[in-house]
Amino acid sequence: MTDALALTWRQYRLERKMFWRNPSAAFFNFVLPLLFLAGGGAILAGNQHQLNRLIPAIAAMSVMSTTFTALAYNIVFLRERGVLKRIRGTPLPEGSYLLGVFGNAVANAIIQLALVIVAGKLLFGSDGLGYVDAPVLGTKKPAEEGQLVVLASSDGTQRELLEPFFDAVGKRTIWLGAAGEGSRLKVVVNAWLCSIAEGTAEMLRLAAALGLEPALVLDALEDGPLEAPYMRMKGEAMLRRDFSPSFKLWLATKDARLAADAGAAAGAEIPVIKAIAAQMEAVAAKHPDEDVAALFLGTGGS
Repeated sequence: MTDALALTWRQYRLERKMFWRNPSAAFFNFVLPLLFLAGGGAILAGNQHQLNRLIPAIAAMSVMSTTFTALAYNIVFLRERGVLKRIRGTPLPEGSYLLGVFGNAVANAIIQLALVIVAGKLLFGSDGLGYVDAPVLGTKKPAEEGQLVVLASSDGTQRELLEPFFDAVGKRTIWLGAAGEGSRLKVVVNAWLCSIAEGTAEMLRLAAALGLEPALVLDALEDGPLEAPYMRMKGEAMLRRDFSPSFKLWLATKDARLAADAGAAAGAEIPVIKAIAAQMEAVAAKHPDEDVAALFLGTGGS
């Protein structure tokens, strides 16, 4: 194994030397993308939104051309010329040779990306990169059906570019302000979700303790102004004792603790959320991988 790695490293170094000894290869790999970038940037001067698209497009084109040329084209060329067949008769393992060629292509791709991004930043004040905060609301089933709600927040320049992707996974996208607001809104919504789940669990346990059939509570709320779809879904799962995970309890507990800590840091008066987080932590210690409906079991665990 050590010998194979050593041979791979030596083959990689050989590929690098052969590459730099070929001026045309260096030109087409590194200089030509910068010329395209400069030309496209001159045409789009003053349109920062389009420049933010141009830079990643040039970077992607450069990487694609490099990997296609270095891997697909060259490997086929070497195979047709019989070079790969002759390598089998040498002490160099085929895997080491191919890994050396692959490593050379990856190194060129990394250099290309760095050059294009740095040039874009220096020439046009843009590196083509932007931070987008886009958590989603929904569990496994809505995700499979493309019915998530996307909470997107960014500086706004990536909105047009990302909307098709968000539309593919979600039924609705809510655009907020600066990046980070999406995550803050998700923390708030998840705090409500946790309060519904724990409130439903306590409601059903209270009904049972008072000698009532817990299902009667759901019947009393049905089709009325107090009914919530999430409450009914989790309430029915609790009554069936179906805790197959859709939203694992340890994940919900993490969200409840995030909400409690964030509220405390912001000076919000949220005693119920803090109490719910503590209760969920106690139950999750026994049922971490069950669904959040396992809150119905309480700290007793039965």
